[in-house]
Amino acid sequence: MEGLRERKKRETRQRIADIAMGLFLQRGFDDVTVAEVARAADVSVNTVFNYFHTKEDLFLDRSEDVENLLARVILDRRPGESAVGAVRRDFFESLRDGDWRYGMHEGADLFTRRVRESAALQARLSLMTRRREELLAEALADETDADPDDVTPWLVAAQICSVVTTLTRHFAVRRMAGEDGDRIVSDIRAQAEIAFDLLEHGVGDYALRPATDG
Repeated sequence: MEGLRERKKRETRQRIADIAMGLFLQRGFDDVTVAEVARAADVSVNTVFNYFHTKEDLFLDRSEDVENLLARVILDRRPGESAVGAVRRDFFESLRDGDWRYGMHEGADLFTRRVRESAALQARLSLMTRRREELLAEALADETDADPDDVTPWLVAAQICSVVTTLTRHFAVRRMAGEDGDRIVSDIRAQAEIAFDLLEHGVGDYALRPATDG
């Protein structure tokens, strides 16, 4: 059970993060200082840094959840469910519910725009993406009792992450272009079916050039 002290710390952290994100989305990440966030949250700068080690952590306050997402999905998969099957199910559940965890939610376009405006955020997001892939590969290796020299978990992790990243990017780009959210989700759903089918059945016959006569 969460104690009163832990609950207050969690609530304070969330309040600071929410206020910071509001400022970042309104004005841009590089144009807001940590001191301004502290004043808006009515806390000291030291308090902000007690909860967030860097300014980037304020913007990406859910980074740990994002990095661990796919590994957690694999570890929590159902009996008889494959790695790809588990991610596929979780992805479509998120799409159905409008959940944030795959980046397909209201406000994703503005979030992406702010990231693209900041080199610091782009660098940090690249590290998060790499870490997510590493954690997924490690989970796959553990679950399959793979030999340390076996690259299969890493190959599978790279392919799963590539599909998720591509679909997420496609959603954000179309939202930034002003397309209707419901239409994008409908298209993403169809494209995701194809993407996960490719993961499950392979790409060996994709772009097969017809044989020539003779």
